[in-house]
Amino acid sequence: MMNADQILAEIREANLNYLMLAQSLIRQDPEQALYRLGISEDTATLIGTLSPAQLMKIASGNTLLCRFRMDDDLVWGLLTSHGKSAANDGISRLHASILMAGRHQEAA
Repeated sequence: MMNADQILAEIREANLNYLMLAQSLIRQDPEQALYRLGISEDTATLIGTLSPAQLMKIASGNTLLCRFRMDDDLVWGLLTSHGKSAANDGISRLHASILMAGRHQEAA
């Protein structure tokens, strides 16, 4: 079992990895980044311009920066369904992606 210090270290590491990945996605393909990260254009612009020192400072907090975007039973059901065939599983994942994309558009 992890103690509190280990959990905080894991959160900080996850934050740094998330911010570095987000910044890389934003710089490579801003439109895809908005969808994949589920963030607004303003947030993407801000993350894209952060310096390494700023990334480290933000990541060092004790609050996890990323969160689950699948916050309803329908999407979770589609993502976790184990179909009888690969095609069925692919259709479920596509349906989940469409639902999440629609929710991203509503939030933006």
